[in-house]
Amino acid sequence: MTHLDISEVAQRSGVPASALRYYEEKGLIVSTGRRGLRRLFDPGVLERLALIALGRSAGFSLDDIARMFGADGQPRIDRLMLTAKADELDRTIRNLSVMRDGLRHAAVCSAPSHMECPKFRRILRKAEAGAAREKRTKAAPRPPKGKAGARERSSKADP
Repeated sequence: MTHLDISEVAQRSGVPASALRYYEEKGLIVSTGRRGLRRLFDPGVLERLALIALGRSAGFSLDDIARMFGADGQPRIDRLMLTAKADELDRTIRNLSVMRDGLRHAAVCSAPSHMECPKFRRILRKAEAGAAREKRTKAAPRPPKGKAGARERSSKADP
């Protein structure tokens, strides 16, 4: 069986060697040994790198992608996770479509000023509401992880 060294994998996949080393550190790919100082990989790593690239282009984090592989290294893709990501992409597409349409309208609007255009004013109000909602979401206090559960358990034990 022929193995590919890290430079061959980088060349064939388009993934820089530094990223390959990082992926290996994260457990996304596994080298099979070394030839001198160079890592060696099974040729199947190219397909795995293609799956990683596909996941990244869909917006999944490397941690999400790592969870999509079973202990045996075979893809075990959670269909609910895919559905949730598709729903998220649908929301993003809708928001971007509204933004695109607003920009196109603003570019050709006959109003003397954008601030006098009723459609632009509606877009502006939506943007303000979205920014306020985002600010409230980010500012919401969150309890420390793990401590609330410990307090609840200890208070239940003490009458």
